[in-house]
Amino acid sequence: MSGELDALVAHVAGTRFEDLPPVAVEKAKTFLLDTIGVGVAGSSGAAVDRLIQVCKGWGDRGEATAWVTGVKLPAPSAAIVNAYQIHCLEYDCVHEGAVLHPMATILSVLLAYCERRATAGRPVAGKDLLTAIAVGVDAATLLGMAARGPIRFFRPATAGGFGAVAAMARLEGFDHATTRNAFGIQYGQLSGTLQPHLEGVPLLGLQIGFNARAALTSCDLAGAGFMGPQDILTGRYGYFPLYEGDVYDMGPAWAQLGKVWQVARLAHKPYPSGRLTHGVIHALRVMRDDHAIDYPEIERLDCHVPNLVARLVGRPDIPDPAANYAKLCLPFTAGVWMAKGTCDIPDYQGEALRDICVHTFAERVRVIEDDNPDPNSMEPQRFVAHLRDGRAVEVVLPHVYGHPDVPLTAEENRDKFRRCWSYASPALPPERADAVIQFVEGMEGAADVAALVPLLVA
Repeated sequence: MSGELDALVAHVAGTRFEDLPPVAVEKAKTFLLDTIGVGVAGSSGAAVDRLIQVCKGWGDRGEATAWVTGVKLPAPSAAIVNAYQIHCLEYDCVHEGAVLHPMATILSVLLAYCERRATAGRPVAGKDLLTAIAVGVDAATLLGMAARGPIRFFRPATAGGFGAVAAMARLEGFDHATTRNAFGIQYGQLSGTLQPHLEGVPLLGLQIGFNARAALTSCDLAGAGFMGPQDILTGRYGYFPLYEGDVYDMGPAWAQLGKVWQVARLAHKPYPSGRLTHGVIHALRVMRDDHAIDYPEIERLDCHVPNLVARLVGRPDIPDPAANYAKLCLPFTAGVWMAKGTCDIPDYQGEALRDICVHTFAERVRVIEDDNPDPNSMEPQRFVAHLRDGRAVEVVLPHVYGHPDVPLTAEENRDKFRRCWSYASPALPPERADAVIQFVEGMEGAADVAALVPLLVA
């Protein structure tokens, strides 16, 4: 049986708030605020109202809240809705080394769970929430970091589900055996194909919700004494052989347990599109600001990117894309920026998807796979603008804006949150955004995390 799983379980079960370095606490709050913001904005995403109606049909026990609308649902159903809202706009944070969005799965479960606990007279303190976030992000990202082959399944759902189990096991104070059983039960419910990513359909975000719901039921079952399979990582039919194609190396990732907190290595998404499309925006900003290039001067833009970028977002621009397709299309996103000098939520909605000017610029973009041998690498990226006057301007990006080494400032994080707040549907009072910011930034002193949720309801 996997000694690595035992090490991970010990990390989950044994970590206390006092074990977290200041940077991990700070970043846990940073990405807590960011994730709440994109989840609030996601209330305006495609088919949220229909999803809520479906979930209401699965039971009316009002344990937890769908953000913004305030609809009361059983905790597992609330986790599905809020996970979908967090990811449906492609605006949630990502761990680049693991190629996954851990917070969507983790936070959607945690806040639903905290509401259920509060109703039962067992409120969750802010310090405990931050600790759960930190160990949950570690659990999810270590799985992604250990993979060495090309991504085959949708890791935000698969590995993210394990992260959600870790976070809840920490909150519930599970012992080693119960935590291990919860991981095993989660493995039995794991799901997440990349086909919706390829086709650009909303099931992509729903898969995060499915695994969020599964995490809650996994912990409920383990807490009731159910046993799960034990050798779930490296067994004959374990996670790595089946989901990652037996191409993995757990050693380097596991060596970071308790030493490098992965919540401090998360990357922001400054724009509401796939993270792999952000490099072209960064490069175009540099061309405009540092080289004084007017975008109409660009005759052709060559984007030399790693295999991961070319494979997942190098898709061709099409005249009438679905929103999810456009968000995961590098040429379309480049066209948005060159046409408008901005990239925001309305740029991927309605008539904006058929904007002739956007598509005209997108036709000038070429995605070229470079010779980077790492199938999970997002960087470096190189962009060459061929201008109408015959000049060529090159920009090389070791890291893309939003990366932990090129981060958003604290004020930029707040600005993004307020901008997301403004897209809530139905609308939320603008002044309440600052109350949420204050709550999150003082999370260590919160006696009941569930008190945050009413602030998120219209």
